[in-house]
Amino acid sequence: MASVSFTNNTAQVVGAIDAAVEAFLLEAGMTVSGAATSNSRVDTGQLKSSWSERVNKGDQTVTIGSPLQNAIWEEFGTGIYAEGGKGRRKVPWFYKDAKGKWHATKGKRPNRTLKRAIDANKAMIKAVAQSRFGSLGG
Repeated sequence: MASVSFTNNTAQVVGAIDAAVEAFLLEAGMTVSGAATSNSRVDTGQLKSSWSERVNKGDQTVTIGSPLQNAIWEEFGTGIYAEGGKGRRKVPWFYKDAKGKWHATKGKRPNRTLKRAIDANKAMIKAVAQSRFGSLGG
């Protein structure tokens, strides 16, 4: 009777797939955070340089964002310009900037920095995923 030998490479295959997914997520995240950097309006440059990405290995996702509160204001607007009319202030107001100069404002118009970055790169990211992993869902 012939002897049959079986080698289980499941752990190596799963590890290779996980590494490929992690590399893809990092590439996609860097692409989107780079586009968000390009899309950012510049006053002090603080927001522009704050975009980053982080791959979450456990749930195989990538988080892209900025830790600055201004990122939320840039994305959704403030005052009368806030998306969906959800601004706190419905009338103009005054504020003093860091240089001591007074300004009147009705709010900040939304820039949709992150949404535009995602939308502009969605097809390219999908194409990269398809080339790395094959057909996605059909």
